[in-house]
Amino acid sequence: MAHYVTSVATPLSAAEAFAYMADITRFVEWDPGVKRVVRVAGHGAGVGTTYDLKVEAGGTTVMRYEVTEYEPPRRILLVARTTFLTSVDEVRVDAAGSGSIVTYDAKLTLHGPLTLFDPLLRLAFRRIGDRAAVGLRRVLSGRAVAA
Repeated sequence: MAHYVTSVATPLSAAEAFAYMADITRFVEWDPGVKRVVRVAGHGAGVGTTYDLKVEAGGTTVMRYEVTEYEPPRRILLVARTTFLTSVDEVRVDAAGSGSIVTYDAKLTLHGPLTLFDPLLRLAFRRIGDRAAVGLRRVLSGRAVAA
């Protein structure tokens, strides 16, 4: 399993930060690996809303993410399952003084015999995550903090 976690201290309130992060269509603004996001079902960001994310990582693919847990203004969980892997992305927002701390926690799990490639996936995912973390700090006007 490949795992990446980053936390950003932002001057945005928890409600503002959560509203931004729960709008999955905005992922293209901070994650350079996400090229397009289209909501395909649901309204807003609640449970059951699904999105197609066109993702570029060693090739281009479309992954369908579904919001499986939604707890405003604290947490949202998205899951995408393909033939080859499962992606679980969690956003947590905690109030911190006059701002908040946003934590993005992503896990990629390869299926079946593909698990042999986990070491390579972990390396690639670290690079992908590092680029997304830079973008996240930029859009949240924040700074990195220990996860």
